Amino acid sequence: MDIPYTVAERPDTGLNNVKLGIWLFLASEVMLFGGLFSSYILLRVGATEWPVGSTLLNVPIGTFNTAVLIISSITMVMAHASLKLDEFGKYKTYMGLTILLALTFLAVKGYEYWEKVSNDHLPAESTYLAIYWTLTGLHGLHIIGGIIVNSYFWGPGSAMWRTKREQFINRVEAAGLYWHFVDLVWIFLFPVLYLL
Repeated sequence: MDIPYTVAERPDTGLNNVKLGIWLFLASEVMLFGGLFSSYILLRVGATEWPVGSTLLNVPIGTFNTAVLIISSITMVMAHASLKLDEFGKYKTYMGLTILLALTFLAVKGYEYWEKVSNDHLPAESTYLAIYWTLTGLHGLHIIGGIIVNSYFWGPGSAMWRTKREQFINRVEAAGLYWHFVDLVWIFLFPVLYLL
């Protein structure tokens, strides 16, 4: 028995189940990060003193990581477009680059974390650093989740290309929507934490 609307669009929403599911999931993620950004705003407005991010954080490293994630969004688009153009080899290349760029982001972020932890002059108790660790740590977990999903579609999951091509393309598109959301969150996090 086939599950309906895995490829065809639902008549009530105009979306297939995969796209409907990912949009509902992303809506919940918007609420999660929206609550955290709201907390940041309330904490900052209510604080008598608040450091400028650039005095505590490494802006060039943050800028580099921003560029890495923007490029990874481009390679993710190219991976999906390659499947639509029936070019599986190019898909593997672009998806592999997306995963590699995500790992680069995490490696750089890990270095930045190590630099902060090993730096003795940073205060141990700081509202600013608490919100920094919370927001960037949660974002990092989302990056890891994206790496796991994209690695599956690059590796064993890509066998679906031979058996259920349209369904595979839909799943990669959903993974791409998630990845773009994660990148977009960082585009908000970078100026809020590093520059303001």
